[in-house]
Amino acid sequence: MTNDEATMAVIDALESLAIPYMVVGSLSSNYFGIPRSTRDADFVLQMRVASLTDLSTRLGPQFRLDPQMSFETITMATRHVLEVVGSPFKIEIFQLSDDPHDQERFHRRRPVRILDRDVWLPTAENIILTKLRRAQQSGRSKDRDHARDVLAVQGDALDWYYLHAWSDRHGTRGLLEAVKRSIPPL
Repeated sequence: MTNDEATMAVIDALESLAIPYMVVGSLSSNYFGIPRSTRDADFVLQMRVASLTDLSTRLGPQFRLDPQMSFETITMATRHVLEVVGSPFKIEIFQLSDDPHDQERFHRRRPVRILDRDVWLPTAENIILTKLRRAQQSGRSKDRDHARDVLAVQGDALDWYYLHAWSDRHGTRGLLEAVKRSIPPL
C-alpha cells in the first residue's frame, strides 16, 4: 500500500463513518505551499472514544492501532497512531481539543480536491498559525519552513487581519514578521 493509498483509505473510512475530520500537518502545508515528502499523514477528528475503534475496524488488518495514546504538546490533544502494516508510513490521529485556535481552525476548515477526492483541510492562515506555534515551542526549523512556504505561495490571498489577530494572541507575531521577511523577492 502506498502512502497516498493509506491516506485515502483513512479518508474513505472517516467519510463512511461520518466522522468530521481535517487533514493537517505536512499534507495540508504541501497543498497550500511547496510540496515535499512526508513520512506520515496527520488528521484532526471530532470524535467520541468509540469512533476510534470503529475507524480501526473499518480500516481492517492493513492498519494497526497503537494502543498507547499520547498528547500533542501545544493543545494537549489526545494523539493516536495508526501503523500501516509493512510500511514505515504512519497515520497520526489527533482528537479535536478545547484549545480556542484548534476549535476555530476546525470550524473554518474547507473542502479541497486532492487525489480525486474532496478532502477537508484547514485554511492557509490556520496552517501558518499552527506551524508558527509549533516552531516557537519546539524550535524546529521544519515548522518555520512550512509556514514560510505557505506565506510565500499564498501571499496577498491571505487574510492578514486574521493572521495578525491570532499571532498576537499566541505571541507569535514577531516570528510571523521574521518569517515573512525571510521570503526572497521574486
